[in-house]
Amino acid sequence: MSSTVGKVIKCRAAVAWEAGKPLVMEEVEVAPPQAGEVRLKILYTSLCHTDVYFWEAKGQTPLFPRIFGHEAGGIVESVGEGVTHLKPGDHALPVFTGECGECSHCKSEESNMCDLLRINTDRGVMINDNQSRFSIKGQPVYHFVGTSTFSEYTVCHAGCVAKVNPAAPLDKICVLSCGICTGLGATINVAKPKAGSSVAIFGLGAVGLAAAEGARISGASRIIGIDLVSSRFEQAKKFGVNEFVNPKDHDKPVQQVIAEMTNGGVDRAVECTGSIQAMISAFECVHDGWGVAVLVGVPSKDDAFKTHPMNFLNERTLKGTFYGNYKPRTDLPSVVEKYMAGGLELDKFITHTVTFSEINKAFDYMLKGESIRCIIRMEE
Repeated sequence: MSSTVGKVIKCRAAVAWEAGKPLVMEEVEVAPPQAGEVRLKILYTSLCHTDVYFWEAKGQTPLFPRIFGHEAGGIVESVGEGVTHLKPGDHALPVFTGECGECSHCKSEESNMCDLLRINTDRGVMINDNQSRFSIKGQPVYHFVGTSTFSEYTVCHAGCVAKVNPAAPLDKICVLSCGICTGLGATINVAKPKAGSSVAIFGLGAVGLAAAEGARISGASRIIGIDLVSSRFEQAKKFGVNEFVNPKDHDKPVQQVIAEMTNGGVDRAVECTGSIQAMISAFECVHDGWGVAVLVGVPSKDDAFKTHPMNFLNERTLKGTFYGNYKPRTDLPSVVEKYMAGGLELDKFITHTVTFSEINKAFDYMLKGESIRCIIRMEE
């Protein structure tokens, strides 16, 4: 790759020109990394529901043309001035949030919400100079959450790139860049269920299944999946879910159903839907005295969480989490090692694989509800 260092690279990228329209394969120019930045050659990327949400331009300022994609694995092609933790040839995962290492959040053991690099879905340029590193015939193309992995090469802030074990298969570990770590960490790092405990998982999409996987790894004995789509239960069994509740099957609030099933409530609940009612149900279904509920899903901007204060006074705890409380650069390498040692199963999250030129198929699979994760192989 040394022949490309410091030069503009021309490569293929799947560009979204307007909301909801199929991505178009274009030749883009990718500028070299500036100070504090890294240029990556992307080998595998996967489609997350967040990509689809912003591609559809639901509920936020539309920004087009744009290169989406934020779950990926690749190899460092070159680094900008001042980058010391990465070098050309390193295997790496780009992440939609970052770790500058200098702010109060990065220096705290309790937070992963970096002041400089936390997710900003409205930003379509690099922090360094407010310019894009992508262009087509001189026209800038916007970045997405600092990653833009639907391109054969991309430029990221170095603080958003985690160096990983080169022996780890990038076509598997790329899914750790977003949804899987979000759900897994919500359970393991935040809810912290004990062996033999009961855990309720609200929402059995990719994040919810990862939260269930976290409960399975933690040794929970009862993992109750709650979803409005009963057909999801069969798939969820692979992730440790051994009981299922569809709120539509009951004429009472689902939190009451769960309390009756569990002699007063579950030990832990993890909410992965973004539905405000699910959030309230998750909190109200945990046992008094020790129950902990963790919110993962992102609500609508006008939502308000309403519950009676006695639910807190009776010693229930409500927590929130962002990216499973993982610090990208510090913690992701150890999650990869957990996979390599057999302590984390990733293959079952991957339901489809397509080539880069077939990327619109990945969108079709997700929109039809057929995929958990679809891997997009950059090489044809």
